[in-house]
Amino acid sequence: MRTYERTHPWLKFQADLHELSPSTWIALGECQSKCEHIARVPLRPSTAEELYKLFLAKGIAATTAIEGNTLTEDQVRRHLDGNLEVPPSLEYQKQEIDNVLAACNRILDDMATGGGEPLSVAGIQAHNREVLANLKLEEGVQPGQLRTHSVLVGKYRGAPAEDCDYLLDRLCQWLNGPDFRPQKGMDIAFATLKAILAHLYIAWIHPFGDGNGRTARLVEFEILIRSGVPAPAAHLPSNHYNQTRTEYYRQLDHAGRSGGEVTAFVAYAIQGFLDGLQNQLETIWSQQWDVAWRNYVHELFRDRGNPSQQRQRHLVLDLSRRQEPVPMAKLPEISPRLARAYALRTAKTLSRDVNALVRMGLLALTPKGYVAQRQSILAFLPPRAKPQA
Repeated sequence: MRTYERTHPWLKFQADLHELSPSTWIALGECQSKCEHIARVPLRPSTAEELYKLFLAKGIAATTAIEGNTLTEDQVRRHLDGNLEVPPSLEYQKQEIDNVLAACNRILDDMATGGGEPLSVAGIQAHNREVLANLKLEEGVQPGQLRTHSVLVGKYRGAPAEDCDYLLDRLCQWLNGPDFRPQKGMDIAFATLKAILAHLYIAWIHPFGDGNGRTARLVEFEILIRSGVPAPAAHLPSNHYNQTRTEYYRQLDHAGRSGGEVTAFVAYAIQGFLDGLQNQLETIWSQQWDVAWRNYVHELFRDRGNPSQQRQRHLVLDLSRRQEPVPMAKLPEISPRLARAYALRTAKTLSRDVNALVRMGLLALTPKGYVAQRQSILAFLPPRAKPQA
């Protein structure tokens, strides 16, 4: 008998996924569907790059914040753009960000060139080596090397050091084995389960002297990427764990105390992934809607090039950026170019322009002011009853 069998009997390397509730299976199917939708969304390259940076910053900020990094999402974004200055005492936090970014980029490069091997102990060690590179570490901690001492994380004690190599090898064999061989067309769904359980078991084993959480989340990211999950979406689990950090640690603790019962943690992780995908799709959809609306406006004004029509086009486009209604008198103030356009004109000119846009169906009057009729281009709005003649 190995020591871990006595101290950590919940490390069973098996999971009865039939015990997952129907709602969790439905959520898992939704995750696959939403990942496929995100992967096929057509976006302008500049928009796609902006969205990628947005979710990359969220993911990297999250995976380091759980370990105590205090840089905010906005600061991480500025650092990714090369615009962040921090005092010397916080330089190590920038290094933590750089390490995770380099690891994610290396995984994506491997995928782009067709490289990468099945999950292995050496691969997990490489992830740990990457996240700890160039950081000051406790005595006895070597990046990428399995620990040779006992560790206590809060109230939880990691698996016996003498068993870490064996346990990681067992984990890789299990995750690479038939339990996670996907049914046809279900690659992302099976990979999601595999990624969550890989994360959970690495957290339980705690094989390294430092960086175990970041390593677990990198393994999770890599498994999702290799299954076809778009890169922005593959960062979402880390974001979920960070946003619900107290619940994250409670679920980890509960899974260990319940003798290795993983269904609650899996359900928690899948629901968080689904919520993140839904929010991501809303962001992408909003970008697409804005592009379609602006194209529609430009199309309507294609053959209308006189000064008043140009003013009207600018008016509706600039008002489209506002969520709240704007009173007639305030319309010239919503952008510098409108302020210039109406500076030497009377209120009657503004009124004529607004009325023309209302007749075209581009603006609408509400009790609080005017709004752009962006919803008019949605193809499948619920039908509205026609007034009786």
